Amino acid sequence: MDELLNEVVPQEDLERFEKKYHHELELDGEVTTETKFEYAFCLVRSRYTNDIRKGIMFLEELARTHTEGRRDYIYYLAFGNARIKNYDLSLNYCRAFLEIESNEQVRSLEEYIKKQSDKEIAKGMAVAGGAALVLGGILGLGFAMARK
Repeated sequence: MDELLNEVVPQEDLERFEKKYHHELELDGEVTTETKFEYAFCLVRSRYTNDIRKGIMFLEELARTHTEGRRDYIYYLAFGNARIKNYDLSLNYCRAFLEIESNEQVRSLEEYIKKQSDKEIAKGMAVAGGAALVLGGILGLGFAMARK
């Protein structure tokens, strides 16, 4: 799953779908659902966090307005949120997907997200513990120096 989540869309693909999106927008003032999804799909696989967030916005809009593709939109919402380490929201999307249908790939993503979330919590606790030790040492040193 690490490999899948770290795979980055080729820049040419991103640029091609971005051009198509903007071309349709300029031409008709609207973009087809298919074009918006293709562009969002590329964005959530970008190396840049801002692109991923933009793709997530498009997918959220598509999920609200186009029920026929909701399954795919929800999966890529889980995927995109996992890529930017928004694990709680990503898990919610995995669960929403699994309510629609059972899917091994989504279960695999859900397990991966749970493990990554646990790692992040452990890291946070280790950093907080280290900071508390350093602060305790500084305070102890300060008290020792104050007594002299």
